[in-house]
Amino acid sequence: MKKQMEHFEKAYRRKDELDFKIGDTVDVHFRVTEGDKTRIQLFSGIVIARKGSGIREMFTVRRISYGEGVERVFPIHSPLVEKVAVKRKGRVRRAKLYYLRARKGKKAIKVKERVE
Repeated sequence: MKKQMEHFEKAYRRKDELDFKIGDTVDVHFRVTEGDKTRIQLFSGIVIARKGSGIREMFTVRRISYGEGVERVFPIHSPLVEKVAVKRKGRVRRAKLYYLRARKGKKAIKVKERVE
C-alpha cells in the first residue's frame, strides 16, 4: 500500500525544489482567481513553521500588516504557489518560531541573519 501511495504522490510533487528554511524572510507568489481572472498575489513575511511530509507538507508565513499580525499557511506542492523567493536568510535555533506571536513592533520581525 505504501508503494502505491508513493507512486500516486509522485505525480503531484513539485518539480522545482523550494529552497528555504525556518526564519527566512520570503516572498510567496500565489496565484489568486477572482471571477474569471487570475493574478499573482505577493505575500511577504517570515517563515515561522514547516510541518508535514511528502505531498502534505505546509509552511506558515507571518507578517505584520498595519500593526496586526497576519499568518498564512501555504501547501508546498500546490500548483497555486508560483514561486518562493528568499529575501533574507535567517539563523534560528528553533523548529517553530511561535514565540514571535507574542512580540510587538520591530521585535516581532527580528531574526538573526544567516551567513553562508
